[in-house]
Amino acid sequence: MTADDTLAAHLAALPVPEFAVPLFVTPPPLSEATVAVVTTAALHHPDDDGFGPGEQTFRRIDPTRRGELVLGHNSPNFDRSGLLADFNVVLPLDRLDEMATEGVIGRVSPLHLSFLGSQDETMSTIRLDSGPAAAAALRQVGVDVVLLTPV
Repeated sequence: MTADDTLAAHLAALPVPEFAVPLFVTPPPLSEATVAVVTTAALHHPDDDGFGPGEQTFRRIDPTRRGELVLGHNSPNFDRSGLLADFNVVLPLDRLDEMATEGVIGRVSPLHLSFLGSQDETMSTIRLDSGPAAAAALRQVGVDVVLLTPV
């Protein structure tokens, strides 16, 4: 069994929460939507606290400071080659800027968020605390659509 097979088997066995009444909101057309990115690359600004192992909080990403972001992902299995070749692999703000200029999306959010991707199986803090807080922060700045970039 390969390492990939072992990881796939582990992930397949993890419990998945079920919600009695899942919420769904119909967003505006993309050409009118404000779009944000939520990544699991543990990105943070140098003056922010980094991420500790298993930490389930998030960091606010200011797109005007994108050039100074620090990768805080602590998994030795995280392949950094894509990120080194093009930062847009984990935080595609340049692509969103282009889409806004072309009118494909309404605008790019002034706020983006980053979580640590390597988590235990419960993620209870994200489900019950930091996830709802992240959603509230994005709603507060008028985000309609979130692009998830899991790494």
